[in-house]
Amino acid sequence: MPRLDPVRSATKEGWVERFGSTLKCALGYLSGSFTNSRLMKSFRYSRLLLAVCSLAWISTSLIAETVKDREGAVRGDKAKMENDARWLYNDLESGFAEAKRTNKPLLVVLRCVPCLACAGIDGAVMDAPLLGPLLDEFVCVRLINANALDLTKFQFDYDLSFSAMIFAGDGTVIGRFGSWTHQKDPSEKSVDGFKATLDAALLLHRGYPGNAANLAGKQPVASPFQTPLDIPLIANHDNPYGRDLDWQGNVVKSCVHCHQIGDGLKAAFREKSELLPLRLIYPMPAPETVGLSVAGDSRAKVDEVAPGSAAAAAGFQRGDEIVSVDGQWIISVADIAWALHQSDDVDQMVVEVNRGGQRHMLSLELAEGWRMKSDIARRVGTWPMRAMVGGGMKMEDLSDEERQKRGLDKDGLAFQIVHVGQYGRHAAAKRAGFLKDDILIEVDGITERLTESQYFGILLQRHPGKASLDAVVLRKGKRVELKFPMQ
Repeated sequence: MPRLDPVRSATKEGWVERFGSTLKCALGYLSGSFTNSRLMKSFRYSRLLLAVCSLAWISTSLIAETVKDREGAVRGDKAKMENDARWLYNDLESGFAEAKRTNKPLLVVLRCVPCLACAGIDGAVMDAPLLGPLLDEFVCVRLINANALDLTKFQFDYDLSFSAMIFAGDGTVIGRFGSWTHQKDPSEKSVDGFKATLDAALLLHRGYPGNAANLAGKQPVASPFQTPLDIPLIANHDNPYGRDLDWQGNVVKSCVHCHQIGDGLKAAFREKSELLPLRLIYPMPAPETVGLSVAGDSRAKVDEVAPGSAAAAAGFQRGDEIVSVDGQWIISVADIAWALHQSDDVDQMVVEVNRGGQRHMLSLELAEGWRMKSDIARRVGTWPMRAMVGGGMKMEDLSDEERQKRGLDKDGLAFQIVHVGQYGRHAAAKRAGFLKDDILIEVDGITERLTESQYFGILLQRHPGKASLDAVVLRKGKRVELKFPMQ
């Protein structure tokens, strides 16, 4: 039989820092990641008991912007959507049953309503008349909380505040969707990429189960927990969450945000003084991590290839349409991120591309340390790691221009401390004597230039538990020796 190109055939071309009272983060619906089955073995024979990292407090001025009336936003969403003719509201069980009955694919959209990030695409997907006929080809479910989410099925980029998963009626994952383009710009309403993903998903669903082998790599991996409520970090919360939202009380406070899943998995490793897997530090790597930029209005069309990158070495070209990665058919940028997420820390991936109607097989080499090129600075799940590494400081690498002004080597470590936490675990750096605007030039013997994202990985791989590291800062031009906290 001729091989099917699912692309060309389907498309035309954490909570927050405490300021006297509890303010729970209504951030990105999503965060965290899952490790593969090898990394999960340590969870199978012991109950994870967590007491620390139960409050990942961060400054409200530094987190994703939320609506002023978060409670009203959630209740308003329910009032608008619960009787919608197309969307099943917070009802996965009915969604899967209807998908089986009708033999339609199941589209599950997950949305953190109070978070303004992705508000544009959320509104466009819910209301856009142009998408209506396409959405009618799916059974559509809208989820606004993660309390009872089945973690053996739902594994995606938890740091996004708008994400989607597409299933066959039997629970087989057909594809994922999630856009950092929309995440960074709440006014971004374009749905071209989303539409391209749905078109391709429909084609794959029509070929299922005959194409099951080409979907195998998309399926979830072993999970140590059935639901977020089973994760000790969430289960041990001062005000226990229920499986359902508290519509009779404070809805927002009763909501489990997906980023807490990743927070809990990371905290479990730290509690046991085990090295934190790189998959948890750098979840769902964007294609840019290996040097690929994918056009946001496409399914998976290469828009740019970074010179000197792994993608450039593999032979990618602008305009390539990514068809498959290691045999799994790709229908979105999120599918690419999943493939990267599941790859090994040193790996070779075979990527099939459509280049002007011709098929090309490219070998993408993932060298040691490739994950550390992932930019995680804006991820919600990074804030708890700022407590683990450095005791609550946010740092930025000084630009070449600023280094020249200060007489600093362009190849040396030079992090400007732009934020020092004031409360709880995020105040450890403050207690150790670190100040805003200090320039960190040495920590644990590291003096070479790094990004903030890279130094997370290096120090978390060196120190599985608590430690007090030698550090040097420049304060008004003078060297000051301090103890850098690892928690």
